[in-house]
Amino acid sequence: MPVNRTERARSLRQSSGLAEDRIWSRLRGGRLDGHKFRRQHPIGPCVVDFACDRLRLVIEVDGGVHSREDVRLKDARRQEVIEGLGWTVLRFTNDEVLLEVERLSEAVRGHARALEG
Repeated sequence: MPVNRTERARSLRQSSGLAEDRIWSRLRGGRLDGHKFRRQHPIGPCVVDFACDRLRLVIEVDGGVHSREDVRLKDARRQEVIEGLGWTVLRFTNDEVLLEVERLSEAVRGHARALEG
């Protein structure tokens, strides 16, 4: 029996890794310049790692499996669908999140500034 998107999102939230937890501690509750993000949020047929409705911004965190060719192709198709719905997708690897979390914050701020300008 297929799992609906809400159940899948709930399951993904409960099984998140260190990198996702680190980003969430920075994004939750509007901590990043007041921008409110949702975690494991359904957009169209997809469930994305993090989404800010106001900015129409998705943040995806890619673990090691995302370097496989078949997974990269699936990611590219998902990203096309999400962008086709009017969202911008920013991708970061687990290592980038764990070692350069400030880069993620600056990317979000840059996107917000571009929308304002």
